[in-house]
Parts: sequence; structure tokens; C-alpha cells
Amino acid sequence: MPLTLAVITYNEEYNIVRLLDALCDIVDEIIIVDSYSTDSTKEIILRQYPKAKFFEKKFNGYGEQKNHALKFCSNDWVLFLDADEVPNKELKKSIKQITSLQNPEFCVYKAKFNNHLGTRLIKHGGWGTVSRERLFKKDAAKYSDDKVHEYLVTNQKSGTLEGRLDHYTYKSIHCHVSKINKYSDMMAEKMFDNGKRIKRFKIIVSPVFEFVKVFIFKLGFLDGFAGYYVAKTMSYYTFLKYIKLREKIKISELQKKCSQKNI
Repeated sequence: MPLTLAVITYNEEYNIVRLLDALCDIVDEIIIVDSYSTDSTKEIILRQYPKAKFFEKKFNGYGEQKNHALKFCSNDWVLFLDADEVPNKELKKSIKQITSLQNPEFCVYKAKFNNHLGTRLIKHGGWGTVSRERLFKKDAAKYSDDKVHEYLVTNQKSGTLEGRLDHYTYKSIHCHVSKINKYSDMMAEKMFDNGKRIKRFKIIVSPVFEFVKVFIFKLGFLDGFAGYYVAKTMSYYTFLKYIKLREKIKISELQKKCSQKNI
């Protein structure tokens, strides 16, 4: 059965060629929804991949952006990947086998991840056991509306594909820290919108616990310095999202006080 590849992008000139080159031979349709990239992502896609259908939409959150992309998918089967993910040969073979069946066992399939930090494969710290839904029938699922850490919403049981999805999380320290800053902004906003409160004690303790959990309990130390880097940056992300949430709460409280005084 025909297969659609769906991807949302923003400044992915570094990744998009690797992804599309890897999948052009097994997909029948490519849907790209871009958030008005400022690099050459758009030009690369339009010039090198005539099969791709390119759309642009202002980014309001990952869940909304992915659901918008699903609207353009015309095939029953959708392979929804991030631009920095690439299936290996075994996974491509598994995808082809599943989508060729008249009555597959499942309508939703997870892919197991190989998470790379630069050229280093990270096997511990919680990174070596990751699997997420990536292949599904369009009418069987959609994404949650979460701005960040969105998830696939479905009432179907999921199977697991053979093979691995290579996830290249890291381009440079600058890009990685920028990504952490962006995600912590969005996570703080999400928690604030959900009415979450935060105490100073948790802001102090949670990053420490996150580091110990990743580096010690989840054996991140077995990945050497790369494992230390992963634990340290995850701790930093934890600190940022909570301190930003506290800042939002303080600003909101101040605005309410000012509003009451004006009344």
C-alpha cells in the first residue's frame, strides 16, 4: 500500500538531505511542513526533491504542527519522522513488509532508536532503550496538542518494527544549547498553562536528582565523557524549565497585583 513520509522542519539544511535520500525509494509521497526556515531548507527541498509537497505554517507548537501536516497526507500509511532521524536498512525493510500486508497485525508501530551524540552512539543513561511510534495508519492516530513533548494519541495497540532509527541529536554545542533553551521555554509555558506551581526547593534539587538518575542509576557513566555530557545537559534542561516556570508565575502575580491596584 502507498506510504507517505511526513516531516516538520525548521532550519534543517544540515539533516534533510540525509533523511530524504534514505527514504525516496520506499515512500510514494513526501509531505514537508516548514516553519519559515531562515536557512536553505526550502531551496534544497524544492530543488532536489520534486516528489516532495512543501507547505509553510507559523509554528505554534509541535503537536499542532504535526497534526497540520497529517491533513496533507493522502495515503493510508504515514511514516512521521523528525528531520534528524534516519531508518537503517533493516528498519526500511520492516516498513516495506508491514505496509505491503493487506491485514497487518497492528495499525501503529514503534521504532527502536539508536541515539547518537556526534559520532558517538549513546547506549546508556536512558538513551539506549528509547522506542517511539513512527509508523501508523492515518485514521488510527493523531498527535496531542502539546506545544512540546507531544505524543501520538491512539486507542490501538502498537507493534514494534525490526531494525533501528538512527537519531542524530547533536550538531554542535551551540546548536544543542539553543535547542535546550527553546525546549525549556516551551515546557515552562506548557506547565504554566496547566497551572503547575513550583517551589524553590524543587528548582534546586530536581537538576541534581536528574543528573544522578541519568549518570548513575541509568548507567550513563558507561558512555564515558559523552555520558557525562548527556547527564549534565539533561540536568541543565531540568533547571531551566523550572526556573523559567517560576519566572512566569512571578510575572503573572505581579501583573495581577498591578491590575488590582488600578481597579
